[in-house]
Amino acid sequence: MSLTTAQILATIEDLVALAPRATGTPGGAAAAAYVEERFSRAGLTTEILEVPSFAWRAGECRVEVGEASDALTVPCSPILHSALPAHDWTGEVRHVVDAPVVDIGADRVGRHDVRGAIVLFDLTFDMTLAHTLPLTLFLHDPGRRVLRRDVLRSRNPYVTSLARTMRDAAAAGAVGVIGVLRDYPDSLGYHNEYYRRTLFRLPGAWVTRAGGARLRARLRRSPRATLTLGVERSEVVSRTVIGVLPGSDRPARADERAARSGGRSSRSDAVMIQSHHDSVGDGAVEDASGAAEVIALAEHYAAKSRAGRPPRKTLLFTTFDTHFTGYQAHREFARRHVLSPDAPWRIVLNVTIEHIGLRAVEGVDGGFASTGETEPRGIFLNVSPAFTARIAGLIRRHRLHATSILGSGLLEFFAGGIPTDASFTFVSGVPTVSLISGPLYLYDDADTIDRIDVAQLEPVARFFADVVDDADRRRGSLLGTLPAGVRRLLPRGRW
Repeated sequence: MSLTTAQILATIEDLVALAPRATGTPGGAAAAAYVEERFSRAGLTTEILEVPSFAWRAGECRVEVGEASDALTVPCSPILHSALPAHDWTGEVRHVVDAPVVDIGADRVGRHDVRGAIVLFDLTFDMTLAHTLPLTLFLHDPGRRVLRRDVLRSRNPYVTSLARTMRDAAAAGAVGVIGVLRDYPDSLGYHNEYYRRTLFRLPGAWVTRAGGARLRARLRRSPRATLTLGVERSEVVSRTVIGVLPGSDRPARADERAARSGGRSSRSDAVMIQSHHDSVGDGAVEDASGAAEVIALAEHYAAKSRAGRPPRKTLLFTTFDTHFTGYQAHREFARRHVLSPDAPWRIVLNVTIEHIGLRAVEGVDGGFASTGETEPRGIFLNVSPAFTARIAGLIRRHRLHATSILGSGLLEFFAGGIPTDASFTFVSGVPTVSLISGPLYLYDDADTIDRIDVAQLEPVARFFADVVDDADRRRGSLLGTLPAGVRRLLPRGRW
C-alpha cells in the first residue's frame, strides 16, 4: 500500500509541516529524524551521515536611494550566501555600502566601469526547455504539452546570470550588487542556491521587477544608493539519512585485479534510491515530493522482503542534507561509499527522484498561476542502450507524460556533472537515472503543497519500482554506458 497517491501525499504533508527544513535548523533535524524513523519502522538498518556544513542568515537587508530627507526605500530581500570572504568563513558582518550605482541591465559586467560602484543588474534565467533538446533521446508527449512554443521558451530558475555577475563584479572592483528579478513574478521569496564554485564576496540584495523600475526612476535623479546587509554564518552539522535493505545475493567476488593484488574483500552490489529532505521554505515540490517517493519505495521493498521476496541486490535509500548549502554531504557520501576502496557496497546504479510538480506561469496578478499541467521533466541517464530502451518503455507504460530521456554519458567526465542531486555520485562513476524538473516557483516561498502534481505521485513511484526491479535482475557491471571494468580506469571525483 506504500506506493499509493494517498500515502505519498500524506508523507509530503508531514515533511511540509516541519518546514523550513534548512540545514542546521530544528526543522532540518526534525526532517532527518522523521525519515530515519520511517526507514527504521519499515525494517531498514539506518545510519545518519553527519557532515559539517554552514548556515547563512541575513538579519538586515535594505536598499535606499536619494538624500536622507527624500530617500526612497525599495523593498528587497538578501541574495543568499552573499558577503562571504571565503567558502569556509564563519562570523558576523554588517555592510553599509553608500556608492554610485552602475546599471548594466542584462549586459555583462566587463563592458562597464564598476570600480567602487554598486552594480544594478537584471537577473536572467539563461536556460530554456528548448536547450535540453540536443540531449533528448526520447520524449513521451502524447498531448504535445512540451512541444508548444510557450513551453519550450519557459525558463528554469536554476541556471541564471547570478554567479557570473557576482564573480565579474567582484573582480572588477565593485562594492555591492542589486539584482532585479526581471524574469520572475512579483515575489521577493526567491531563494537562490549556493553555487559552490563561485564565492559571492559582495553584499547583495534582490528587488522585484516593479521595485527595479522605481529604483531606476529615482537613480535618474540621484545616481547613488545605500545597500545595507547584515550577515551571520555559522558551522552546523548536516544530517543525511541512509537506510539499508540487504539483498539476497552473496557478495559479488572482487574483480580480478583486486584479487591478484590482495586488495579489498568482495562487496555486494547495491542500487541507490535518492532525494533530499532539506528546504529553505515549505519545499513541497523541492523536495518533499522526492523524499516522500524515496520513503514510499523503501516501505514497498521492505514489505516485499518481509513477505519472502527480498531484492537480489542491496538497496540503499538516501535522503540528503546540504542541497542548499554547498553539497558537503553529497561529496562526503561519494568519497566514503563510491570512491573509497573500503566502501561497504559496490553501487551499480543510482536512481534519483526530484520535483513532482505542476507547471506554473506568471499570472495576471503578478503571482504564480498554475496551469494544471505536469511541469516538463527530464530523466538524465548514462545507462546502457538496452536499459535506456527499457526505461523508455516504462515511461510509456506508466504514462509519465511530458517526460524526456536526456542522454548524459559525456557529462560524467566533467566536474559540473548534471544539474540534479545525483551529480556527485554520477561524476564518481555510478550509472544514474535521475528525474528532475524546473518549475518557475522552485526556489520560492510559493512552493507550497498545492503545487504538487498529485496525479503523478503514484505513476512516478511505480515507474521507479520497475526501474529498480529491472536493474536488480541484471549484472550490475553492465548497467552503465561503459562496462564497469572500463569505468574504473577513468579519473573520478574531480569536483
